[in-house]
Amino acid sequence: MTPDAFIRTWSGNPLSERSSAQAHFIALCGLLGVEPPSPTTAGRFEFEKGAAKTTGGDGWADVWLKDAFAWEYKKAKADLDAAYAQVQRYAPALDNPPLLIVSDTQEIVIRTAFTGAVQERHDIAIEDLRGADARDLLRRAFQEPRSFRPRRTRADLTEDAAATFADLALRLRQAGHDAPVVAHFVNRLVFCMFAEDVRLLPEKMFEKMVFASDPGTFEENCRTLFAAMAHRGGRVGFTPIPWFNGGLFDDDAALPVDAGDIAMLRKAAKMDWSQIDASLLGTLFERGLDPGKRSQLGAHYTDAAKIMQIVEPVVLRPLKTEWDAARATIAAALEEERAASAEAATTRAAAKAGAATRRANRAHDRATRAHLGFLERLRGVRVLDPACGSGNFLNLTLTALKDLEHRANLDAEAMGLPRPAPSVGPECVVGIELSPYAAELARVSTWIAEIQWMRRNGFEASTDPILKPLGTIECRDAVLAGDGTPAEWPEAEFIVGNPPFLGNKRMIAELGEDYAKALRAAWPDVPGGVDLVAYWVASAWRAVEAGRTRRVGLVTTNSIRGGANRSVLAAPAEAGAIFEAWSDEPWTVAGAAVRVSMVMLASPGEATPESGAETPRLDGREVDRIAADLTAGLDLTGAFRLEENERVCFQGVKFVGRFDVTRELAADWLKAPKNPNGRPNSDVIRRYVTGNDLTKQRPAERWVIDFEADRTADEASFYEGPFERILSEVKRGRDTNSRKSRRENWWKHGELNRGMRSALGDLDRFIVTAEVSKHRAFLWLDHGMLITGSIYAIARDDDTTFGILHSRFHEAWSLRMGTFLGKGNDPRYTPSTTFETFPFPEGLTPDIPAANYAGDPRAQAIADAAADLNHKREAWLNPPDLVRRVPEVVEGYPDRLLPIDDTAAKELKKRTLTNLYNARPAWLAGLHARLDAAVAAAYGWPEDIAEDDALARLLELNRERSGQ
Repeated sequence: MTPDAFIRTWSGNPLSERSSAQAHFIALCGLLGVEPPSPTTAGRFEFEKGAAKTTGGDGWADVWLKDAFAWEYKKAKADLDAAYAQVQRYAPALDNPPLLIVSDTQEIVIRTAFTGAVQERHDIAIEDLRGADARDLLRRAFQEPRSFRPRRTRADLTEDAAATFADLALRLRQAGHDAPVVAHFVNRLVFCMFAEDVRLLPEKMFEKMVFASDPGTFEENCRTLFAAMAHRGGRVGFTPIPWFNGGLFDDDAALPVDAGDIAMLRKAAKMDWSQIDASLLGTLFERGLDPGKRSQLGAHYTDAAKIMQIVEPVVLRPLKTEWDAARATIAAALEEERAASAEAATTRAAAKAGAATRRANRAHDRATRAHLGFLERLRGVRVLDPACGSGNFLNLTLTALKDLEHRANLDAEAMGLPRPAPSVGPECVVGIELSPYAAELARVSTWIAEIQWMRRNGFEASTDPILKPLGTIECRDAVLAGDGTPAEWPEAEFIVGNPPFLGNKRMIAELGEDYAKALRAAWPDVPGGVDLVAYWVASAWRAVEAGRTRRVGLVTTNSIRGGANRSVLAAPAEAGAIFEAWSDEPWTVAGAAVRVSMVMLASPGEATPESGAETPRLDGREVDRIAADLTAGLDLTGAFRLEENERVCFQGVKFVGRFDVTRELAADWLKAPKNPNGRPNSDVIRRYVTGNDLTKQRPAERWVIDFEADRTADEASFYEGPFERILSEVKRGRDTNSRKSRRENWWKHGELNRGMRSALGDLDRFIVTAEVSKHRAFLWLDHGMLITGSIYAIARDDDTTFGILHSRFHEAWSLRMGTFLGKGNDPRYTPSTTFETFPFPEGLTPDIPAANYAGDPRAQAIADAAADLNHKREAWLNPPDLVRRVPEVVEGYPDRLLPIDDTAAKELKKRTLTNLYNARPAWLAGLHARLDAAVAAAYGWPEDIAEDDALARLLELNRERSGQ
């Protein structure tokens, strides 16, 4: 058929929808040169796709092409928007095709429906089909539907909107308005723009107001509009305004603006606010509106797929299982109804026919009750996010619940039951959030998510008021109540969320010493050294144990797997309640990429195999059980600290202030005459090293002032140069430190570590390892060297201890017992969990002086292998032909190792411990194999013992020695 013939045939088509739909489509296929649906294309391309619709007509779509489009026809001059709403409602039952198309034979409207992309619309009038471009566009819908995907995403649009309003918020704050007042005002403006673009505010009223206003009239015009939105029956002029309220529009408060502000608002008003991404809106706007988070604008944010890794198994999976059971009940009941109805229709005896009819009615009632009962069940679901931020988890959870309700209604309709309107709403999601900025944004974004879902699925938003009050999102502390007790959480069937990430060591600085102490006092069962997130885990488990919560899914720091943090998972693991976990996943916190653990708990009764619970899953794989360290293997979390290992491993010092000085200044002080007390500056000037010096880079020449633990301020003042330096560079900062001890002892390091200084005593050398390192390596440092807090010192000077620590057995133990930190997710070593729990070979433990086992052949074999490893490793790190040794300016300090020339310096930069172990050359592997064999023999194990077997034996030794 030619375009002219097609247009002549169908122009002014008088036929009804039913009479013309298939004929028009077949003719259109002929025009485009594509094959129409036929019996051979069933299941892929067909007319009247789907079940009988209870609203009239057959099928969910007049035409359906798999992975391409759903197409709905209406008679000429009918409301195509109503047709679009209809095809939207059935899109989930049609596998969510990327294109939704409606037509009245006189016009064809193609709308894109790609997830995450901004929607685009293409209108083709019948006369346009004369042109090849229009026919090519329509042909692509059949042959290349993915080519319609818009390049611009909803995230792009939301980022642009957030940036514009961040600038406006900054300008309003600079004009002298309080930040909370600005945030509330801007949230109102944002919602007005969204409301008019989804046609809740009539006649583009807000945009007209913005363009009609000047700095002198804008505030008054805003007040007029806000007042009308706040009350039932409000008007602006002769135009009625829907009732919004919900707490966002509870009065007419507005702020004055200048010409620049209005220019920004005019730019923003031209954006399509109907398509902003509600799941990102809160995060992005929070960054723009909160003065403390503005620097995060443009940084990364967590995508929806990551959040659904928790929402799906915790919330959706059990509810879907319930719907599967209800659907089976409905199917069986409707089958019984059909059989009974058929019997009634064919039975001549009135009594038997009546009985069959009654059976049919009862069966139908059972089916209806199963359907409506599940819907009522969904309406009663409560999902709590106890650290909801600006609402990401809440929005995605609400959307998922509404999707499930819609799916259930479509399934029920497919089986022959009527489809009710959606009724699951924002009241199903409950939140707690400390920040007032975030809490209000959570409410705004939740309202927007609800309205967008309704529109996206072909339904009208609720009214009277449009914004239902969201008192379910509370603004308060989630873990500490005002009376100093643990905060109570609302009862909720499910708990999901991403609690705040704040390490134990930063809690006092970030939250204040009083708050940190009060929090720890309120939770006596939680160890004092845990990260902040651990209190959310403990509170969630308390809710599960009390029967107030069925399932929990929280994003935690990946350090939850080890150290003190792991203690909050011990009870859930023991109860078999960890039903799913991701031990080490990428995430985004405050715009920064981090590594996290996702932990999902179920009530113990639900988690047992007898209850029909699913098999536990760890990192996407089925396992028998999940231990507290989020492994599926041997559970080492029951290991105890051993008395024989105590007071041997220590963390280095922390300066807390500018105690460090340049080499040049240190050299001048060392060469200076003795001080008035007759003592040299070498008493208080020391070389120090950091963790990176040990592993990732060549050791730098670092110097620090160290007045140690016992010198008073008066005694320190006699060291004139160093003391004056501390007065000028350190004291002012210490005067405002949150810790009293640091304020009062301002001339001393913030963490002196007296225990380490005492333990190292007169040792000529001692063992060190970096706290965080990709490879667990141990090194020797000379007496007098000071280590920072990124290093741990082991107060032993014998090669046997050095060798045992450097064995593969201790490395495996430390990896399982430690935690992981940093961008590289490197293993972390700690005294309490990785060293003090490790059982050394009998007779070679750290509480025994090395001299006592010097004659033990086991000790000698380990010492020889360890010394050989250290010697050859040092020869690679500092080849004699590349370095020269230069004595320090005064005695008592290690020699300086300097490159012999520029070529040597360039080569030496590559020679770091990390680079060596990354390469792990054959000679190094051989030295370690020899050492491992000697250590295995000391335990009485075979040389080739498997790692899991060795760990099991170490755990057994630990329990024997700890008396457990």
